[in-house]
Amino acid sequence: MKSLDQLFDIKGKVIVVTGATGQLGRTFMAAFETLGARTYGIDANVSNAEVPAIRYLKADMSVKAEVAEALTEVFQTEKKIDLLINNAGVSVFEPFEQRTDEKFDWVMDVNIKGVFNCIQTYVNLYDQHQCPQGAIINIGSHYGVISPDFRIYGQGDRRNSEVYGASKAAVIQMTKYFAVHLAARNIRVNCVSPGGVFNPRTPQAEGFRRHYEERVPMKRMGNQEEMVGAVVYLGSAAASYTTGQNLVIDGGMTCW
Repeated sequence: MKSLDQLFDIKGKVIVVTGATGQLGRTFMAAFETLGARTYGIDANVSNAEVPAIRYLKADMSVKAEVAEALTEVFQTEKKIDLLINNAGVSVFEPFEQRTDEKFDWVMDVNIKGVFNCIQTYVNLYDQHQCPQGAIINIGSHYGVISPDFRIYGQGDRRNSEVYGASKAAVIQMTKYFAVHLAARNIRVNCVSPGGVFNPRTPQAEGFRRHYEERVPMKRMGNQEEMVGAVVYLGSAAASYTTGQNLVIDGGMTCW
């Protein structure tokens, strides 16, 4: 039987994180770097890269050719990707009555098409390089499972949108689809769905935080570091029999 250190060991694994310069992306990159993984970050804005990595690559997730170029470069260098984390995502916040086609399409293109582009490209390269095993973690949201409680929002707060929730629900479903479809290739596919995460750089309004936390059984927002354990577990040998799952980390909010 493997020891716990062996089960959770990711040292030397090749890990790619999309949306690598955002709040969660930076957190994941820093954690994997500390644990000794060979990390590559992909983002549409690599100028914000702050965490050491083998390399940051620029790509718009909604553009298949750019995704293919970035992932191909990693495969050419490493001959494999052990773990792909589809973390890139966007949202919009104006009232839905004001939603334009352009903004609706932007969210769907990045959040759904972007995940598909990454998975499709990854699997094709995985096959070409005859990799023995792999893993994918998609980042969803608890708002892909429940609808926002609009009573928590005050004037001027950034209200969660219908299109964001719909896109994250699609990511959760896509996780299940590809978990089934790719099991025979020895690729595990799982999803992590965070609840509200406090942003220390641009803190959410105090009133919003107070009302949000009243809706959470644990009575607080999450911290970005609290999302790391899930991705380390799902990307390690400890999760070798885990696929098609959506792990919601929300302080119990979806249990109401």
